[in-house]
Formats: sequence, structure tokens, C-alpha cells
Amino acid sequence: MGSCDTCPSKGTCGSSGSECNSTCSKTFPRYGKIKNIIGVISGKGGVGKSTVTGIMATTLAKKGYKVGVLDADITGPSMPRFFGINDKRAMIIPLENEMVRFDPVETNNGIKVISMNLLTAVEDQPVIWRGPVITGVLNQMFVETNWGELDYLLIDMPPGTGDIALTVMQEFPVSEVIVVSTPQDMVSMIVKKLVIMAEKIGIKIKGVVENMAYINCPDCDKKIRVFSKKSSEEHAEYLGLPLIGELPINTDLTEALENGKAEEYVKDNDLYSLIFEALY
Repeated sequence: MGSCDTCPSKGTCGSSGSECNSTCSKTFPRYGKIKNIIGVISGKGGVGKSTVTGIMATTLAKKGYKVGVLDADITGPSMPRFFGINDKRAMIIPLENEMVRFDPVETNNGIKVISMNLLTAVEDQPVIWRGPVITGVLNQMFVETNWGELDYLLIDMPPGTGDIALTVMQEFPVSEVIVVSTPQDMVSMIVKKLVIMAEKIGIKIKGVVENMAYINCPDCDKKIRVFSKKSSEEHAEYLGLPLIGELPINTDLTEALENGKAEEYVKDNDLYSLIFEALY
């Protein structure tokens, strides 16, 4: 049960009035209210979903929105590294009836982050769980985290069309999703599978971000297409999605990531502002 007025799925689940009725099967956070939930998805791993999630979160926070990030990649979490908070840990608060509340870690710019790497003793501790346990933990992280009042919650999802993607798309009140791809025919083919899945479930797709689309020549500033002679527009057309923008292979961002400074680098970079500030 949750409030229809603050549910991103309002009007699409058969509910009406101030409280969601029994026809609404969505799961809601127990602590806080979230106006918009955005999933960042791809059918392929290694395309930069976490990087795009971090860039979006930083850009939204720069605009003055209250932002949270849920790292839904339980077995391969990476969001703490992007924000340079991998040496911190979320608070686990014991409650009555063996319940707990997670207090997320806040970044330098006030973005609230929850990730499995913030809940384990050390970040390189592996999670060796089967699917049902993983989805149960994801639900717990979404429901039991103390999000407070958020304008946007971004969910960084693992690749593929498996349990996590189904859980997020079917059970969470997702407003829409953003697809991340790279300009290669093989990648586009795999990403297309997830696009079709989202469409079948009835999830709104905002568009596609083509990551690692080019490198800038250091001498002439010309864009060099590394992976494909096709343009990002052509790959987006194949996916049947509007192109949000294309991102370069950026060694400066990579260095900032390695030094835990990616959030500040993105905040001060006009390229990312031009692409993502117009989204919301």
C-alpha cells in the first residue's frame, strides 16, 4: 500500500484516490517519498550503465533536485566507486520484530546512495547467492532504505532480462527507463532484447545514451569512431528509440573515477551538462 499521489505509476495500475487500492501490486519504500523512479538499463554488460547513472545523478543534483541512487547490481556493484564513497559504509539500524532500516551514504553533493558494497565489511567481499535471494535483498534495499524526500531515485541495473530486471520493471513504481548502449551491431542486437522486454511489460523508455561513441583527436579535436562506422543516430534508429546523446571515451573521467573524484569532474564538465540537464 502506498500513496497514489506520490506514485510514479499513478493512473496506470487501476488505483484512484489518496491511497492505492488492492489492484496496485507495486512495492513502495517504507521510509520516505519518491516522486520519480528512473531505471538505467542495458541488455549488455560493460557499456557504462553505472557511469551514466552517476552522471545523471550528479547533473540532477547540480540542478537542485534531491537525488538518490539504488545500486541494483547486487553481485557486481560499482556505484560507490563512482562517487568516491567506497571506503564508507551504510548504517544498518535494528528495529522491532527483527526488521532493519538502512541509512544510505551521502555523497559530497548530497546524493543518497545504497549499494551492496556499502553493506558488506569490505568492498571486494563476493556475494555468492542464487537468484531468489538476490531479488529478496534488492527488495529489502529499496523498501527499507531511509530515502527521505526525493525528487529522483535512479536505479543502476545489472545487464540482461533476468530476475533483477523483471523485479524492478514489474514490482517497483518505475516512471521510465533510460537505455545505455555502445555503437556496435552486436551490442545493439543484445540491447534490443531488453528494449523489447520493457515495451512488452509496458515500461516507458525515455531514449538511449550511446556511450563510448568516439574519442576526440588530441591534435585536431576530430571525432574518431572507434567501434563502428555507423553513427549513434543509426544505432538508435535500429533500437527504435530517440537518441538522448552520445558520450566519448574519456580518459580524464576514467582518471577521476580512479581517484574518487568523478562526481566533481562531471559537475564541472559542460559536455555532460549539455546532454543530461535537458532530460528533466
